[in-house]
Order: sequence, then C-alpha cells, then structure tokens
Amino acid sequence: MYFRSAKDNYLILFFACLFFSHQIFAQTKGKILTDTDVLNGAERTHLYFPLLKNKQVAVVANQSSMIGTTHLVDSLLAAGIKVKKVFCPEHGFRGVADAGENVKNYTDKKTGLPIVSLYGGNKKPKPDYLRGIDIVVFDLQDVGARFYTYISTMHYVMEACAENNVEFIVLDRPNPNGFYVDGPVLDKRFKSFVGMHQVPIVHGMTVGEYAQMINEEKWLSNAVKCKLQVVKIEGYTHHDFYQLPIKPSPNLSEMAAVYLYPSLCLFEGTMVSVGRGTNKPFQQIGHPDFKNMPHKFTPQSTTGAKYPLYMGQTCYGYNLEHQGSTFIQNKNYRIDLQWLIKCYEAAPEKNIFFNNFFNNLSGNDVLKKQIIDGVSEEEIRKSWQKELSEFKKTRKKYLLYEDFE
Repeated sequence: MYFRSAKDNYLILFFACLFFSHQIFAQTKGKILTDTDVLNGAERTHLYFPLLKNKQVAVVANQSSMIGTTHLVDSLLAAGIKVKKVFCPEHGFRGVADAGENVKNYTDKKTGLPIVSLYGGNKKPKPDYLRGIDIVVFDLQDVGARFYTYISTMHYVMEACAENNVEFIVLDRPNPNGFYVDGPVLDKRFKSFVGMHQVPIVHGMTVGEYAQMINEEKWLSNAVKCKLQVVKIEGYTHHDFYQLPIKPSPNLSEMAAVYLYPSLCLFEGTMVSVGRGTNKPFQQIGHPDFKNMPHKFTPQSTTGAKYPLYMGQTCYGYNLEHQGSTFIQNKNYRIDLQWLIKCYEAAPEKNIFFNNFFNNLSGNDVLKKQIIDGVSEEEIRKSWQKELSEFKKTRKKYLLYEDFE
C-alpha cells in the first residue's frame, strides 16, 4: 500500500491550485468592461499630476476627456496646473462638429482658454502655438480604426513636440476594437489624414501603444523622436470588450456602431449612405436606387450631420443594427466585406459606385479592383494575410497590455 508523504500532499495541493487559478484566469478573459471596471490613464492622477506641477501645459482633448464626471481640463485647473491652451481634433472640443467640418479657433467661455483646432488647414501645431509650452497632454478616446483621425492628430502633435523640444504625455484609454487585428495594410502611396501609417484598418492598439510605435518606428518627419510618456490603464487587456461611456464622435453614438465602423466606414468612399442624419448612423446602409432591398431610412439634418448624403430622400438598403449589437457574442471578429460586395452588385451604375475617397480609406488601389472583378470575400481576405502577419510582429513590440493571442 502506498502512503503519500507530506511533501506529496503539498505538491498535489500546489498543482491543484495552479490548475484552478488557471481556469479562473481563463474564464475572466474577454470580460465586458465599463468605465467603472478600469482606471483610464486620466484617472491615475497621482502618476502624472506631479509631472505637470510648475510646468506650462497644453492639452489635446475633446468631450471624451473625462475624469469621472469632470473634464480633464477642469480637473487640471482645479489642481493648480497651468493649462495655457487646448488643442482639439476633428469634431471639435465639444465633439458636435460634422465629419470633415472645419472648426475655427476660439476662446472657451467656461475657462477662458484658447481652443486651437487641429483639423482642416491646421493639422499640426505651429511653433508659435507651442512657444513657452513645456508639456502637451493627449487624452482622446480612439475607436481603433486606421481612418479614425484622432491617431493622425496624435502623429502631428508628437511631431511638433519633437521639433520644438516639448514633452508629450499620453493618458491612455482602452480600445473598444482592441481585441482583433484585420484589414489591408496601408500602401504608403495612399498616405493621407485618414491613413498615415502602414497599419491595417483595425490595428488592435491603444493610443498609448500606438504612440510608442509611431515614435520607435521613426514614422515622424525626418525620423525625429519626441519625449514620450504613457500613463497606462489599470484593469484592461486586449481580451476585453470596453463599453464607451461617452460617444467619441457625433455619429458613433452606440457600441453597435463602434463595432460596425471598421466595416462600414469604407462606404464613405462610395455612393452608399451609412445612415448619417438618422438615429442609427453606422448601423444601416442604403441608396435611393436600391428599391429592392428590405430596409429604408430617410436622412435629415441633425447635430453632427448638418448636410447628410441624400438628405430628405428615402434610401433603401440593409439594417445592420443586429450585426453590431451581437458582434461580441458572434466571436467572428473581422471586417465584414459582404455588404460592400452586395451593394456594388446591386448598383445600377457601377462606374460611379466608388468615389475618389475609397482608395484612401482602404489604404490601397487593390480592394476596389478586387470588388469590381468579382473576387470573393475569402479570396480578398487571403490577400491581406502576409502583410497582416508582418504587422502583428511589429505591433507586439509596443503592447502595454496582455494580448488577445
């Protein structure tokens, strides 16, 4: 008869604990997180307030730059930090301007601070704007798509900081599409403000991680590097599904739209409406000539969509709200091209289906040709894989949080 020693019992207990702790850890991966489950970089004030003390500070912010129920700018001022100006991205400081709308510089009534727009003809802070500034604090809620312009704004601010010897601090926030990587990698011939770097449409990085990649891959002009610090998020991994507490821009008002955005923004380079000017933008697609399709909507002038495509006209197409709201549960995390292919096939005048913006959004001139030539979605996806694999290797070097794979 075999009798276990105390050492044997200890080892059995140890490995049992190890097994069950692994099981518990595995079950906690892929959590749905709200703002109460994590501490965003902005909320970890003890890590960066001391860095700002007695410094001349500028802030890149909009309506998403919150510490609980208080705006970052108000929190900094209340702490006695010398905020000298605020830079704002596309959609403006209050986040209500249309996509592509030029926002003029103005003085904020509440704080008396100058608000400088970094969209339109002034995408990069001029040296005069940074004169006397020691540190720029960046706090914007991104959505994780290459053509979402907040990361382009970040690029130009980093570049200006590097050229003017100004420190740059990123207050990191979760990426609501940070749990996968997909899409064609940008061909640098198609570099624009909606795609500045050789990354796929869905890059799977937070702005803090992305800032590190911009800096270390020498993507700034003349390979300059800025003095970068990232204030990390506490309680977040790339397994998780972060639910945005505040809409990051006027037409991404629900999580369903945030999940559909990487797929549906490509329609902005076509004749098809993405539902701007309705209560479900980026959750439906349509065109006045698609009369045989099952869904209809009529765009009207709204906040964030003053002059939407086909305003006042009935559009026919597809309601994709369900696909967006069940995106997490379906566990098929990828850009969905079927709707683009279906709409192209349904277009009565295929020669005007695409506009000149499409190649900038897709990041190449290949996807448009593939759709015109009738290449299947799976074959199109296969054509991305080599460059995606190379990008993932680069991405790994800059991750600050546990990855999804």
